[in-house]
Amino acid sequence: MLAGVMARDWAWWRLPWLLRCYVGSVPLAWLVLLGYVIPQTTWRSGDLVTFLVLLGCGAISVVATPRIAYLQAGLVRDFLTVWVLPVAVLLPPVYAMVTPVPLLILTQWRVHRGLMYRRVFTAAAIGLAYGAGSLAFHAIPVSFAGPAIGTGAHALTWTLSVVACEVIGWLGHHFLLVTAVKLSDPAAKVSLLELNREALQADFAQIDLGIVITVVVAVSTVLAVFAVPTVLLARRFMMHAQLLARSRIDTKTGLLNVSTWEAEAEQEIARAVRTRSALSIAMIDIDHFKVVNDTHGHLVGDKALRAVTGALREQLRSYDLAGRFGGEEFAILLPQTREVQALRIAERLRTHISSLTIPVGADAATGPVIRLTVSVGVASLDRIGSELTDLLAAADAALYLAKQAGRNQTRIATAGMPTPLAQAIPAARPSPSA
Repeated sequence: MLAGVMARDWAWWRLPWLLRCYVGSVPLAWLVLLGYVIPQTTWRSGDLVTFLVLLGCGAISVVATPRIAYLQAGLVRDFLTVWVLPVAVLLPPVYAMVTPVPLLILTQWRVHRGLMYRRVFTAAAIGLAYGAGSLAFHAIPVSFAGPAIGTGAHALTWTLSVVACEVIGWLGHHFLLVTAVKLSDPAAKVSLLELNREALQADFAQIDLGIVITVVVAVSTVLAVFAVPTVLLARRFMMHAQLLARSRIDTKTGLLNVSTWEAEAEQEIARAVRTRSALSIAMIDIDHFKVVNDTHGHLVGDKALRAVTGALREQLRSYDLAGRFGGEEFAILLPQTREVQALRIAERLRTHISSLTIPVGADAATGPVIRLTVSVGVASLDRIGSELTDLLAAADAALYLAKQAGRNQTRIATAGMPTPLAQAIPAARPSPSA
């Protein structure tokens, strides 16, 4: 009974029915293929030794993978398949099908705790794809490929067969993963996930390493130990861009952090002054955000922040700079934008955010929702001046006026506008004796 209660609590049940069916069908297909290959397997002690050596190398690679690799959006390039490919080529297909299982269990235990159904799906997708690749490789005539690499022309044809196996495995498991991504988010753009420069570089490095390691291990199983440092170095190198990007990004919203936004804003302002171009800055603050946190909890507050972030990304232009300045405050730099245009952009943002409905619970369709409003202050270069600090202070003062006037509105900064601190302190009255 306890097992039944726990099963009903699985996150898998909360998926949309089509995605739930798809995520469940891939492990079932994996089990069917596993049931097909097990009776056809000839079990040898030498194969078991090779499997354990490659599995051990894969385990070292998994443990050495930084947790940050699993915190990025999109598909994770964890270089797991560089150890699955040699297993698929050098051993019967059953070994390739089970290799991802212990490696992803180790990932869940030691590196990053993700949703269990995703781990099961990923293990099944890799096992299914590389199991199919292994079957295809072992179906190639011995004269062209076979169990040993051989020499001369046979070494070349054998390597080409390895490439074919990797293409089947890589394309197969990526197709399964991308299909799951599209079912979970139909608006997701596969080209942004799979065809950006970093993703293509990582995929090429992963494919290349898998082929090279397979060739090396085919010569001697012991050489697999020397491939581990190469995989770790390649993995670190491919993560350099990700690590650099994360140093510039606010982790909760994905927008620029304060220091990065200010540095890039300084450059844009200098460029605008040099070219005599228009430029404006907007400060945005979520109204009554503390009430959201106090009433619904910080998880819902984080969801609200992400909703506002999504609105900024959707409504702003590609060359605008958005950054998070505080708990619920955002700064936007608007190049090539005069005061009237900045006001129009700010109002469009404010109206769009006020129309959002943010679900409080897991049921987005029928559960309770919250609505947000924002107050906005706008300052322009031609009215305030060319110093970033002056523009920020003016925009912040305009934001303060919007808050004081009732919130959910936009105000424009004017020259000489008092700062919020000055407005909060009443002017001193002259003493009667003066």
